[in-house]
Amino acid sequence: MSNQASILENVNFADDPALLGRLTSYDAGDARPLLRLGEAMGAEQALQWATDANRYPPELVTHDRTGRRIDRVDFHPAWHNLMEVTIGAAVHTGPWGSPGSSHVQRAAQFFLTTQTEAGHGCPISMTYAVVPALRHQPELADRWMPGLLSTTYDRSFQPAGAKQGVLFGMAMTERQGGSDVRSNLTNAVPVETPGPGRRYEVTGHKWFCSAPMNDAFLVLAQAPGGLSCFLLPRWREDGTQNALLIDRLKPKLGNRSNASSEVRFEQAEARLIGEEGRGLAVILEMVNHTRLDCVTGSAALMRQSVIQAVHNARHRSTFGRPLVDHALMGNVLADLALETEAAMELMFRLAELFDDPGAAALRRIGTPVAKYWVCKRTPAVVGEALECLGGNGYVEESPLPRIYRESPLNSVWEGSGNIICLDVLRAMHRSPGAAEAMAAELERGRGRDSRLDDAIEDSQRILASPPASEAGARSIVQDLAVTWQAVLLTQADNPAVAAAFLDGRLPKPRAVFGTLPSSHLDLVARVPAYS
Repeated sequence: MSNQASILENVNFADDPALLGRLTSYDAGDARPLLRLGEAMGAEQALQWATDANRYPPELVTHDRTGRRIDRVDFHPAWHNLMEVTIGAAVHTGPWGSPGSSHVQRAAQFFLTTQTEAGHGCPISMTYAVVPALRHQPELADRWMPGLLSTTYDRSFQPAGAKQGVLFGMAMTERQGGSDVRSNLTNAVPVETPGPGRRYEVTGHKWFCSAPMNDAFLVLAQAPGGLSCFLLPRWREDGTQNALLIDRLKPKLGNRSNASSEVRFEQAEARLIGEEGRGLAVILEMVNHTRLDCVTGSAALMRQSVIQAVHNARHRSTFGRPLVDHALMGNVLADLALETEAAMELMFRLAELFDDPGAAALRRIGTPVAKYWVCKRTPAVVGEALECLGGNGYVEESPLPRIYRESPLNSVWEGSGNIICLDVLRAMHRSPGAAEAMAAELERGRGRDSRLDDAIEDSQRILASPPASEAGARSIVQDLAVTWQAVLLTQADNPAVAAAFLDGRLPKPRAVFGTLPSSHLDLVARVPAYS
């Protein structure tokens, strides 16, 4: 067809110079497995699965034909195909499954699978993230970890002991409280001597329970000793179906391939993880790892949207020359590419902190800082990338409308913007060493540029004396994130990217993309050029 870009398919999403360069700088080991996964996720078949899984969303089947309650969710075959490839690549196990793997490697994998289709990443992410929380109760970990670490996707609906692989989920929020989980009304009553690992019966509701077909869930409920964390399986230990009732599937803006639900528990069997009253501390072990995936997934959505925009601009001509060669369009694309580079740098640094047992203090404050900023930038990046295709970007044949609908999700999931900013302030005030660790992290960038020195000085002043008021929390977190990105980019072996970021983001990011100094337009060349 005349003057239309080709469809991006049968390409390798891992064949990305910015991605591969960071794998080297973060010492992520052999890139060949990642390249194999990138080839699988960029194949025409996988991209069609992504389209179909969202075109034909999951369906709730509450009863079988005899009237027996079954509470089953049925998915299109495309969903199962995506799950099979992703689980086969061990994206759900990460460093837990192999002594030689790392959170950095696993972040790179999740970055690729999300570029193809984001919805199926929800059960993948929760299964990966549950391990640190599960280890609070060793006997439960011993029982569930073999199935969790399996790289066989088992879609059957039966007790976990009969399956070749299991997946985990989470259910925290309730309709009356949302993020205020201490106001939860769901209660748990011991059915034997109470205590860690013991059986309880859980009764109540959850306003959001994603991936309700998973095999087990971490659930918050009020026990006699206070808000506590429980492992609640889909099937009871006697082999009968547990009393987890799915009231409805949520009709969502995006993430349509994934089933998000409202559920009820009617004396559902569960086991306590950790001590009564310590539920929030236990489940936050899981939440912190899913927040890493929020950063990674958002960076992936940015990158794929910009890849689509640049590909179109390279292969479509206007007014006698390729669109990419027009200076104004080149500026927009370069600015978008720059934002994806900064997001990837922060993503990999955060994953590296999860690999370092000595980085707990920096991880405590760095995770919400990165989560807030990268997730907030994503809708703006995707929207601008969509506009680069004009009307073609707005029609459903393009993947960009689906990516655009997906783009706000990670900013909402695992703590919306205000909750995350309050968490950063809480870390400054209450978490020993967190503010000092971030100040030391930023100090590594001093002396490279006077603008960066000023930004570091401002951020360190706030870290040393955090405000009592929450009103300015968003400005504080934004400045911390942008300064941190600038520090990381100036330390990396990408002088052109670092220079563009300093010119385009300090002292403050501009309101719209496409306002870089003209000397930085060659950044478009760092976006993969697929034929």
